Amino acid sequence: MKLDAVKALLLDMDGTLVNSDASVERCWTRWARAHALDPHEIMKVVHGRQGYATMAVLLPDRPMEQNLADNRAMLAEEIADTEGVVPVPGAPEFMAALTALPHALVTSANVPLAEARMTAAGLPMPKIRVTAEDVAASKPAPEGFLLGAATLGVPPEECVVFEDSEAGIAAARAAGMRVVGVGPRAAAMAPDAHVEDLTQLRVELLPDGALALHIGAR
Repeated sequence: MKLDAVKALLLDMDGTLVNSDASVERCWTRWARAHALDPHEIMKVVHGRQGYATMAVLLPDRPMEQNLADNRAMLAEEIADTEGVVPVPGAPEFMAALTALPHALVTSANVPLAEARMTAAGLPMPKIRVTAEDVAASKPAPEGFLLGAATLGVPPEECVVFEDSEAGIAAARAAGMRVVGVGPRAAAMAPDAHVEDLTQLRVELLPDGALALHIGAR
């Protein structure tokens, strides 16, 4: 499969470039038990969102100030917990291929967490990045992806998003962008294309400056 007429790539981090599931599960399991919630059920909604937004879904009657306070504590835990954080297969080669091509990181993590996890996974931090500090609304709102496209100077319809989560894919669609789903969580969301990991992708720079994504090639 090939996606044409692409001018820029917008990359989610957790679950897309970096496998941080072990850290996420440890931190959120502790939070779930402290609030008498089922950790298994929490893991169905935690991916893709900022922490305070997940808490608002799980505890809808709780004051947002308390969610924000818990989120600050959660971020500190996650930044300190990088055990088992590794690159998604193919991520180092994929990132190396993008060095001179238009791309940006669009993550629900804040800057310290993004830097901690990208460093732990041995991946370079893109020069252009949109993090939690840059947006007023968490995924599934499209704000982050639209800001990434605007920063790159590329129309949304000419961007392709790489995402693993339901919230992230919904955000990309709301931004009017095509989506390559990465990993098992994304498969159920009917993205425009799906790969098990980043070994199944190849990016080609065309003579007119556009990009072509070859999907399924190894």
